[in-house]
Amino acid sequence: MSAAQAAGIVVVGASLAGLRGAEALRRAGYGGRLTIVGDEPHRPYDRPPLSKHVLSGELAPNATELPELVALDADWRLGHAAVALDRAARTIRLRDGTDLAYERLLIATGAQARPWPDAAGGGLANIFTLRGRDDAARLRTALAETPRRVLIVGAGLIGCEAVSCCRDLGLPVTLVDPNPTPLARSLGTWVGGVITECLKEAGATFHAGAQVLRFEGDASGRVVRAHLADGRAVEADLVIVALGATRATDWLSGAGLMADAGGVTCDGACRVLGADGTPCPDIYAAGDVARWPNPLYGGRLMSVEHWGNAVAQAEHAARNMLAPAEAQQAYRHLPAFWSSQFGINIKAVGLTEGADTVAIVQGSRASRRFLAVYGRAGRSIAAVSFDQARWLPAYAEAITGGQAFPPIRDASDQGAFTPMAPGFPPPRAASTHIEARHG
Repeated sequence: MSAAQAAGIVVVGASLAGLRGAEALRRAGYGGRLTIVGDEPHRPYDRPPLSKHVLSGELAPNATELPELVALDADWRLGHAAVALDRAARTIRLRDGTDLAYERLLIATGAQARPWPDAAGGGLANIFTLRGRDDAARLRTALAETPRRVLIVGAGLIGCEAVSCCRDLGLPVTLVDPNPTPLARSLGTWVGGVITECLKEAGATFHAGAQVLRFEGDASGRVVRAHLADGRAVEADLVIVALGATRATDWLSGAGLMADAGGVTCDGACRVLGADGTPCPDIYAAGDVARWPNPLYGGRLMSVEHWGNAVAQAEHAARNMLAPAEAQQAYRHLPAFWSSQFGINIKAVGLTEGADTVAIVQGSRASRRFLAVYGRAGRSIAAVSFDQARWLPAYAEAITGGQAFPPIRDASDQGAFTPMAPGFPPPRAASTHIEARHG
């Protein structure tokens, strides 16, 4: 047996994608050495409950551990982050100085919360981000101390869920976002306006079209207020920064790969691309960190922070890792996520980006129970339900098949509908980045 064969497969990233990828390797018959590296000291855990059940106190942070569905017989290196990759030597350097050899490598390092810059007050006490289990535990403890005013910066899924949780706890809360409505980038302002109404009804304050410039602290270094770009100040003794995430790719600097803060670029088979654009036959990526050309959307590069994608892509990458070069299969994925906030279960399938029209095809916006379908150039590209998911699987199938907009016109509970402009803010980047950590 060669040294490379003895090295076996290393999975860097001990979260959902890393775990399910490792399981898929064993399920597919891989019996060699398997090492799983994680920067956190915890076994893989489920992240969606962190912004809901853990913050509310319904669930303890250590009760979110994911079940292991396959006997892995793996060497776990937890609490030891990867800091460098040497492709020529086929080794990974860990923070403790250890070098791990690999025959094949699965990168599943995920993403990290985008922090508030220290120069603008990010180092003050009682400013939190919410990405991992320890983040949730610290934030839960702080919320249990009943702060006088909570400020949440960013009205994406995590920010809106945190607002909903804070109001359920009876805490005064203010939400600030530069867009006209919450979830404007993922759902558009017409549908996002429903969440604006929910915020008002829940008793939260929403500053739309506003931008936080800096935080101010007191003499003890604890945050007391935020200063907005329009000159206003918002009092707060606890701040949650929910500004999305950056991909955990710093450790790949100098490795000669196409990797940056937006992700690790892969080919259609999830093989990581070298800086020259050539696929690396021994390195694959999956989950939040992976950026790949999705055939369902014309080969558009995208990274998807969804629970379902982490599982499906990791399993797909694992199968390709064990397959010969001529048998590599392209990864096709229809994005799908869910969120629970303000008593509403929101589910979505497809990619809304670029939609030029949206229509509520079942239910009504006024009732907050509806199914909306998004179209682009006459084709259906996404569907979103607010407590109205009965027909969502049918729309998912229609979207995958590239059917016309709207694809279903004769449903028994479908009334007349009027197409509207979705109202998306201007795009921030050319490539697609879908931010969500949910199912």
